[in-house]
Amino acid sequence: EMDKTTAYLSSYAESLIYSDLPQEVVDKTKRVIIDTLGCALGGYSGEPSKIARAMAEVSCAHPATVIGSGQKTTPDLAAFANGVMIRYLDYNDIVMSKYGGGHHSDDIAAVLSPAEVAQGNGQEVITATVLAYEVNSHFPDKLSLQSKGWDGTVFGVIACGVAAAKAFGLNREQISQAINLSVAPNSGLYQTRIGAVSHWKGVAMPNAARNGVFAAMLASKGMTGPDPVFEGAGGLFHVLGESIDLETFGGGGRSFRILESSLKHFPVGAVAQTAVEGALKIRPKLSGIEDIAEVRVETFSAVMSGDSDKWDPQTREAADHSMPYSVATALRYGPPQVFHFFPQYFRDPKTLELMQKIKVEVTEEARDAYPEAMLDTVEVVTKSGDRYKERVPYHIGHYKNPMSDEELESKFLSLTQGLLSQAQISRLLDRLWNLEQVDDIGEVMQLLRV
Repeated sequence: EMDKTTAYLSSYAESLIYSDLPQEVVDKTKRVIIDTLGCALGGYSGEPSKIARAMAEVSCAHPATVIGSGQKTTPDLAAFANGVMIRYLDYNDIVMSKYGGGHHSDDIAAVLSPAEVAQGNGQEVITATVLAYEVNSHFPDKLSLQSKGWDGTVFGVIACGVAAAKAFGLNREQISQAINLSVAPNSGLYQTRIGAVSHWKGVAMPNAARNGVFAAMLASKGMTGPDPVFEGAGGLFHVLGESIDLETFGGGGRSFRILESSLKHFPVGAVAQTAVEGALKIRPKLSGIEDIAEVRVETFSAVMSGDSDKWDPQTREAADHSMPYSVATALRYGPPQVFHFFPQYFRDPKTLELMQKIKVEVTEEARDAYPEAMLDTVEVVTKSGDRYKERVPYHIGHYKNPMSDEELESKFLSLTQGLLSQAQISRLLDRLWNLEQVDDIGEVMQLLRV
């Protein structure tokens, strides 16, 4: 008999329709999509993005569009290339769950290509995006992957497979096969995110998007996958050593998880968003960085300070995931910008010296406040003995402290300037703010051409 988990996921996915979504969910989803596409264009010139576009030089009968280049390729390779661009700057959204957070806007790459091939409309894109967030948020609420050595992409690829199948317009049986074909072959390792951080940290979820889309493509052609893939003797729950019950997804009076998506105000890891804000509040009170004797940061996770490379970053990936570098940059220059993650900044001896004055501690208070709050406390002690302290639980862009429409647009403009003309940007934003009225998502994909 079919896996209970697969049965629930496939029936929920098939039955979810646009009219089930409250207006606040539609509005939030449009904001997340605007933010995500801005991040994709901002990541266009990154090295992994160029590699992904080179990999996508393949033609096919029913192609999808690659953001930026406008090239046509297979839906799975388009999802990969688009996903790499979305994630490259690590500036896209974050959703916190009990056992770790994820950038669930990575999943949007697995929605756009299938929707475009199926000539789907804006309402279908919104619905499939909401669906991806449900799947990708509920698993890590109940199951810890990292403690067992697995990466969050193990759940991410399920969300992508389900969302891609939905966007392609597949039926319930096909959706369940897409799930089977997503889960069994695609288990990533947590080593992706620790130690010397490589390109793959930002490419692992785009690869999950590619694999999810490929699974849905296989299912649409009648390919079957291993069943029961969760509850079987060799299934995912057996490997993880625990099973869960998922039957609490959004709808019917229950809240949708995309409402818990927090947009990033700065291009640094999620754990440092609130610390950077604290540092920025203290900065005007200091006579200069020479006056700093010590900086203490209290935070909820060691993910941005636990490895030696976070204290001596050699790559942009290590720098944007370094708590000491993020805080030092904020104290020295003001709000961190994308260009602060070029080597002339993160290898600057003055900044590296300042980083050595920073101490980072994970506290019980901050851990207890998580995942609802992202509590960071920053204290700067000057050489003359003055102390300045700031506590920030919700950064600008956190779902409890949302950006204004103007702030969201200004982030979008900062990421797309010099790539798109003013006229393109205006037309694109108009289509995205009114996404539910777009008849063919292909129209939006054409507007994303650099």
